[in-house]
Amino acid sequence: PAWERVLACCRGQGLLPPAGSRPAAPGPLYLILDDNFYYRSMRHEVFRLARTYSLSFCQIFLECPLECCLQRNRLRSHPLPDQTIQLMARKIEMPDVKKNAWERNSLILKSSNCTEEKYVTQIINLLATALENPVKQTEEDTEQKEADRAACAASSVHQADQGCRHMVSQAMKDARDKNLLPHELKSLAQELNTLKARFLEDLRQGNHVENPICTQNQYSDPATSVISAFQHEAANVVNKYISK
Repeated sequence: PAWERVLACCRGQGLLPPAGSRPAAPGPLYLILDDNFYYRSMRHEVFRLARTYSLSFCQIFLECPLECCLQRNRLRSHPLPDQTIQLMARKIEMPDVKKNAWERNSLILKSSNCTEEKYVTQIINLLATALENPVKQTEEDTEQKEADRAACAASSVHQADQGCRHMVSQAMKDARDKNLLPHELKSLAQELNTLKARFLEDLRQGNHVENPICTQNQYSDPATSVISAFQHEAANVVNKYISK
C-alpha cells in the first residue's frame, strides 16, 4: 500500500503516466528528500545509498538567519517552541566541499530571499551536473575511511596501554618479591613507565615496532606487537635491577 501511494503521488506530479496507460519515454526521475538533515552524517547515509545503486546525488542547503526562522515559525498554524529552532540553528552542519569530496554537488541558497530567477538556473544546473555524474560504487569515501582509521588507531593504543600497564604492575610485584630497596623500586617504576610511554607514542605516530618475536607472525595486530615488544624490553630492565 505504501508503494502504491508513492506511485500515485508520482503520477499526480506527472512523473509517471496514469495507471493503465501506455508508458511514455523514460525521463530523469528525481527523488527529493525534504528534511533538515542537520547533521552531515544524516546526509551521508543518503549519499551511501546513491553510491550503492550508482545513482546521482546532490544537496540544496537553504541558509536562513535565525531571526527569520523564528518569525516564519511563529506564523505557522502549529509553531514549534523557539528553543527548538534555536537548538537546530546551533546543531545544523552546512555542506563543506573543501573537507568532504562527497558533498561537491552542493548548492547553498539564501532562504530569506530565494525567489530570484538566478536561483532557478543554479538549481537546474546542479541537477544536470549530478545526473551527468552518478556516484560510482568504487568511489572512495575518504572521510569515513579516515574516521575508521582514527577509531582503529585509538582502539589499538588503548589495548596496548592496558596490556603494558598490567605488565608494569606484574613486574613491580616481582621486584618487591625480590626484596628490592625502595629507591630501586622507584627507579624501576620510572624506567618502565618511560619505556611504556615511548612504545605508546610510537604506536600513535604509526611507527613500526621492531620486535623479533612478532616478525614471524605476519598477522599480529599493532597492539599485540607493541605489548609483546614491551614485554621483551621490560624483562631486560627488570633483570638489570634484580641481578645487581
